[in-house]
Amino acid sequence: MRTLSRAPEPAAGASGDTLQSKPLRTRTGPGLCNGNPGDLIEIFCWGYKHWAVYIGENEVVHLDTDGGQSSGPLANSSSSIGNVKREKLTDMVGKHHQHINNLLDDKYNARDPSIVVKEACAMVGRELQYNVVTYNCEHFATEMRYGKAESRQVCM
Repeated sequence: MRTLSRAPEPAAGASGDTLQSKPLRTRTGPGLCNGNPGDLIEIFCWGYKHWAVYIGENEVVHLDTDGGQSSGPLANSSSSIGNVKREKLTDMVGKHHQHINNLLDDKYNARDPSIVVKEACAMVGRELQYNVVTYNCEHFATEMRYGKAESRQVCM
């Protein structure tokens, strides 16, 4: 179902290139974002973390399930259908806290923000096979930013 197949670029050290120096995490409160388009947003919900791609103008794109919990220990571990949604960050986050967490910047070079935003927006409305272990909201977000679907919440 997923169409991205581009291999991620290795981070600094593998080829001698250097990554841009910028903070990986910026803490913000409920519904606020001081990030840049293409940044990953980590949302702290009760019992799990949800992930989204910030596309600018207080909007995000994310993979969600009907139950609204798309990763973490309480999510349905069986395969189901996930929906890619575009929403206002303030509507999606509600009263939960969130922050920018470009968690794999130390491992991969992020793709150009305009490409991240364009591809994330192109996925809106699509149904993707969802599985808490093999492809959850964090996998979706990292695939958009790095071209590589990974989740650090789920260690196999």
